[in-house]
Amino acid sequence: MSASPAYIDLQVNGYGGVDFQLDAITPEAMRHACERLRADGVAGILATVVTEDLTLMANRLRRLVEFRERDPLVRDVVIGLHIEGPFISPHDGYRGAHPRDAVREADRDNMKRLLDAAGGLTRLVTLAPEMDPGMATTRLVAGQGIRVSAGHTNATMDQLHAAIDAGLSMFTHLGNGCPMLMHRHDNIIQRALSLSDRIWPMFIADGAHVTFPALRNYLKASDPARTIVVTDAVTPAGQGPGRFKFGRWDIVIGDDLTIRAPDGSHLIGSAMTMPQAVHRLVQHVGLTSEQATQLTATNPRNAIGFVDAAGNGRDHANGEPVAGARRGGRGVQVSVAPSANTPRPELGVSGSASPA
Repeated sequence: MSASPAYIDLQVNGYGGVDFQLDAITPEAMRHACERLRADGVAGILATVVTEDLTLMANRLRRLVEFRERDPLVRDVVIGLHIEGPFISPHDGYRGAHPRDAVREADRDNMKRLLDAAGGLTRLVTLAPEMDPGMATTRLVAGQGIRVSAGHTNATMDQLHAAIDAGLSMFTHLGNGCPMLMHRHDNIIQRALSLSDRIWPMFIADGAHVTFPALRNYLKASDPARTIVVTDAVTPAGQGPGRFKFGRWDIVIGDDLTIRAPDGSHLIGSAMTMPQAVHRLVQHVGLTSEQATQLTATNPRNAIGFVDAAGNGRDHANGEPVAGARRGGRGVQVSVAPSANTPRPELGVSGSASPA
């Protein structure tokens, strides 16, 4: 176990065999997930509730709030909630694994319903700007000091600019939540990257959601002080190959730990842990361990205003670093990946990170 947990993961749907979308989840199961997260060096997560019937989503949010109130470990690990959907694109590819029948246009009343169910713990809301008429919901959420992130979207540049003006400030798992085949230039990935000086782009660094050469290019185009890596972990994270349940899906995890829809059309979250993400950033993308730590610990702290017991993080109220936040020039400085003979950098957890 890490002596000093460091990672902050802003998108965790389940972990260690536990599905946060399960209506029958128990306090013991939630504690088990948090024990596994802490053992993997994770200081805190945003427990994520994804697109479903609004009543089910509200109930799941309330349940997470209840677990947090009754268990100190869960309260320490679950530093907030991430509401991903249901106000996302209904179109295939952009919708990803989110159920079509639960997707809906954003409106303030339904957003308030979900925020109320979350009991003031919402730190991040993912929506598609084109599904938010007049950006009213974005303005509502951002006005409460909650980060709004674009995701599962095919917003135009005009829509993205309007959303940013209304308070949108992040982009969820950029490079995903979009079709495999798009226009080679005018696509949502290029539009978002062109705005990376105004938003915090988040990436899944497992090599499947974004291939490593593409991720290297995306990181070069992004501001190193505003770039974040998440796991988008679902039930099997940290478990290895096997059969699992996640939301409506019965999923099979192969030896490569990649979770795909049965027809192969899209991915369904990740089985990756944060130590594995750091290992892949170092070994396959070419980052130093310090750079990988910035993307998995420092930057996510700063983005959501989480200040830990040591005083590390950013005051979200004024956007200033509290400690440990480093600003620099444009682009993460990506070096050549270490050779097989190069000693592997310390990744901040005991033992060896699992290989890719």
